Amino acid sequence: MNVFLNAALYQAGWLACTLGAAHGMPWAGPAAAAAIIGWHLARARRASEELMLISATAATGLIFETALLQSGWVSYPGTFTPGSLAPLWMVTLWALFATTFNVSLRRLRDYPAVASLLGAVGAPAAYYAGAGMGALTLVAPGPALAAISLGWAIATPMLLRAAQAFDGYAK
Repeated sequence: MNVFLNAALYQAGWLACTLGAAHGMPWAGPAAAAAIIGWHLARARRASEELMLISATAATGLIFETALLQSGWVSYPGTFTPGSLAPLWMVTLWALFATTFNVSLRRLRDYPAVASLLGAVGAPAAYYAGAGMGALTLVAPGPALAAISLGWAIATPMLLRAAQAFDGYAK
């Protein structure tokens, strides 16, 4: 799969999830993501390995995002969250991110410190942008952004490491 196409599809999915949530259509992002993930899996040499990676990443996201929600630092106005779980559109973003690990972010797997730094900086920027678009609220911006930065600094290299074990795009 083309690296640039993979990155562009991730960004399109991010926008669909974020704008959908911001405009009262939280189902729009997961619907678009299902198509993107399906396309990603259809092009994988071993789709089952990619699906395991995507599932594990989504589960990680559910735990992380639910912790942020239950901390009270982040809220999702206008989004139904059963049992105080993170909303589906937010967990979907994690699943979409997993589609980049063995394609556009493949080279980053060899540089865990760089991956950690990019997670620590990029994730808070994405959450801040999502908040600016109205998809979420940073109720306590300082603690929320610090927790997001720390969480993603740890999660990004760990998930990229897992991608090496579940690489459906390896030759």
